[in-house]
Amino acid sequence: MAQNNIDPTLWPSLPYDEWSSTRETVHMWTQIVGKVKLVLCAPENHWWHVALYVTPLGLTTGPIPYETITFQIDFDFVCHQLRIVTSTANAEVITLEPKSVRTFYEEFTEALDRLGIHIKIDTLPREVPHPIRFDEDIIHSSYDAAAVEKFRTVLIQCDRAFREFRGRFCGKSSPVHFFWGSFDIAETRFSGRMYEIQNADGSITEISEDVSLGYWPGSESYPKAAFYAYSLPAPEGYYQSSIDPEGAHYDEQLGEFVLEYEAVRTMLDPQQAILEFAQSTYESAANLANWDRTHLERVILEPIPN
Repeated sequence: MAQNNIDPTLWPSLPYDEWSSTRETVHMWTQIVGKVKLVLCAPENHWWHVALYVTPLGLTTGPIPYETITFQIDFDFVCHQLRIVTSTANAEVITLEPKSVRTFYEEFTEALDRLGIHIKIDTLPREVPHPIRFDEDIIHSSYDAAAVEKFRTVLIQCDRAFREFRGRFCGKSSPVHFFWGSFDIAETRFSGRMYEIQNADGSITEISEDVSLGYWPGSESYPKAAFYAYSLPAPEGYYQSSIDPEGAHYDEQLGEFVLEYEAVRTMLDPQQAILEFAQSTYESAANLANWDRTHLERVILEPIPN
């Protein structure tokens, strides 16, 4: 495969097995912070109110209301600090360094208390195998600063590509956001139609028809960083579709289309490769399910010459 001429620091190598212990620790830290949004933020469709967002330095909660003030929590993966800032100009800083989840949780809750923010969160992690309560977890304590800085860079590149892709769609779509439960960044397009699913108890739930795009840095069950895409419900023949770019494929274990990050970062144009993956997985679902593409997609105009 031809190598690109792009600065390799913009697309760093980040194999899962080289930072898995750090990834697991940071995952728990983001869950602690994210659960504050779960308690305090007004509900939004599809749990959008609990997500974090990519910043130039890392991740942020965005503004969170509390009584008469508003505050924000930021992960700075450059200076390796967690900063909590309030609308009354008060702030607390926690150093990000090797420390247990329990220690981080204690420091975080004490910092909130000093700022006059008194809340209780559910201390049991979500969406992970063998969860350990935050206030009991002394197992996860690794923090490789260099690996975290690489992760920040990957998130920035994903955020740029996903935002460009989102801009091509004028129907309902999610923000580009980071879910602390599954520890991935994602964007979802909706057809505007609903479909019914039957629950285990026989009841019926209506779900929005959608196509999702995302990136995750690997996990214990799937130890590879990869881009993924899926459709709900998946139209007949969807996962047999031919998907771009080369290397993209259907993974039976995940039940999703996958394009491994390590392949993308060595392509001639990684950003374009992500967009090709996003567009082809979306088009396949939209065409097979007869989405109203004429009204849902934005016409991209060529720039006006100077």
